[in-house]
Formats: sequence, C-alpha cells, structure tokens
Amino acid sequence: MSKVESLLFVSGDDGLTNKQLAFLTDTTEEEIDGILRKMIQTYKEREDRGLEIKQLAGTFQFVTKEENVLCIQKLVENPTTQSLSQASLEVLAIIAYKQPITRVEIEDIRGVKSERPISTLSAKGLVREVGRAEGTGRAILYGTTNEFLQYFGLQDLSTLPPLPEDVSTDEMEDTDLFMTKFQEAFDPNE
Repeated sequence: MSKVESLLFVSGDDGLTNKQLAFLTDTTEEEIDGILRKMIQTYKEREDRGLEIKQLAGTFQFVTKEENVLCIQKLVENPTTQSLSQASLEVLAIIAYKQPITRVEIEDIRGVKSERPISTLSAKGLVREVGRAEGTGRAILYGTTNEFLQYFGLQDLSTLPPLPEDVSTDEMEDTDLFMTKFQEAFDPNE
C-alpha cells in the first residue's frame, strides 16, 4: 500500500494504470485492484484528509477533495502569495528572452521536461499561448504577459537586462550565471 501511495504521488497528473502499478511494485493486477479499492475507500472516509484517489482516463491519481475547491481557488487566483520555484524561474527566463518559443525548445535549452513549470506560469498569468509554430504538429508558442512585466517592474521587454556575451562554455558549466543574473535583476522584493 505504501509503495502504491508513493508511486501515485510522484506520478502527479499523469497517474498510473493498474498494469503499471503491478509492474512497478512486483505484484499482480488483482493485488493492485484490492489495494486501490482499500485506498480509495480509506481516503474517501477520512474527513481530515484533503486528497482522494480517482480513476481518470484509465489511470489512478491523487486529486483534491471537492469540498476544498474554494480554498484552492484562492491560491490560484492570487499568484503573488507563492514565490516561483527554480524550475519556474528558469522557464520564465527562457520564455522572456526567446519568445515566442515552444515547450520542446524550452526543454532543449533546460535539458529537462518543462510541462509543469509552464503550467504553473500560465496559471499565475505570467506566460500565455501566443500562437502556433509552423510545421508538423503546430506546437504551441509561449510568450510573456503584461502581468509578467508588472510583476518584475518592467516597462516593456526591451528593458530586460542583456545576457552576458563573453561567457565561455567552461564558465557556464561551473555557474548558473543565467539564472543568477535574472534573479538579481528581477527580485520582486526589492
């Protein structure tokens, strides 16, 4: 049960199927069915818990309980109550300097998946879809919003600080110069 709970937690919005859970826990799908039934019932009955397990689109995943929607809505509607994570700041900096840009291009620059930070930035109103790329798949292009400019106290995008041009590859590997410069220039608490 503990392994299933951990796996569902780390899978996030993607969720996991019975088959995946069985494989990952070295058990059978029948055992997983029993474990999931018990977990679903336990989470549903516990009023002191804010989460429950639901089967959505063929996968099992943690979701917040419906009775907490107003509290969650307050958080989502007030983006300044939460600071941005390092991953979100990286994605935001990339979008700010390279816009319009696709998620795949962002991931090529960062070297890691960026769906969640993009989603967070969109929910906070700092980035938005600005169009579609030409070619196969017509990927979504992202750009910053007026809220981005207001949040960082910028008149327009031309007032972004310039990126250093004379940094060698070795120096870039040793330091996170890009993010350091971006954070120094745009500390909203100053």
